[in-house]
Amino acid sequence: MELLTLIQAAFLGIVEGLTEFIPVSSTGHLILLVDLLGFKGPSGKVFEIVIQLGAILAICVVYFQRLLQVAITLPKSKKSRNFVRAILFAFLPAMVLGALLHDFIKTVLFSPYVVSISLILGGIAILWIERRNTKPKYKTIEELPKLLPLYIGLAQAVAMIPGVSRSGATIMGAVLLKVERKAATEFSFFLAIPTMLAATVFDIYKNYHQLTSEGTTIIVVGFLSAFITALFVVKTVINFISKHGFAPFAYYRIALGGVMLLFLLAR
Repeated sequence: MELLTLIQAAFLGIVEGLTEFIPVSSTGHLILLVDLLGFKGPSGKVFEIVIQLGAILAICVVYFQRLLQVAITLPKSKKSRNFVRAILFAFLPAMVLGALLHDFIKTVLFSPYVVSISLILGGIAILWIERRNTKPKYKTIEELPKLLPLYIGLAQAVAMIPGVSRSGATIMGAVLLKVERKAATEFSFFLAIPTMLAATVFDIYKNYHQLTSEGTTIIVVGFLSAFITALFVVKTVINFISKHGFAPFAYYRIALGGVMLLFLLAR
């Protein structure tokens, strides 16, 4: 195993940790960087999906007390039941569509061109939603009406197109549905747990026969660097969004997508 490959894996893990919970598309960044670096990771795009679980583990650590409280009080607390129901309802669209479209997404949509265009279009969409200035009606996850999480889940499912951004689609979909920004951002955090866990398990199941000890080591390096980086990001992203909104991410998306598209067309 080349040292350069492990260094690249660690770098890609850091990028994953930095981008998973902001609306810029972590998968899109990984696809672009894997192409630019000529990274030779495990086949089947497993690396790009599995290391996201490192970032999701950071959510479990940062919000451990809240998740534990929900688990303990679930039998007696209506709020806790509403919280779990909201997450499960929002998870359903991604679970069904992900299973049906998995092979098509991996073979056709995991392309630097698709990512570049999605980054640009997603940035424009974020700016449009920001300028609507929708007045929030729901300030906590627990108070969401029964079917509203399902609609947010449908928005998240759009992010199966690489470059759209899972967190971005979830947050902006929730904001359009009058969920307050902080609650929308936290909802995207918690919804990531079952979504990315299912995606990781499914990917490993589909590609386990191609995994080697070398490939597993590369994934572990990326996983750990993503986890450590995400621990710091999760604690700061809500404060940043509260102060600056989503427009900075939109401009970044448009700029990155434009530069990458020009680069791809020129090479």
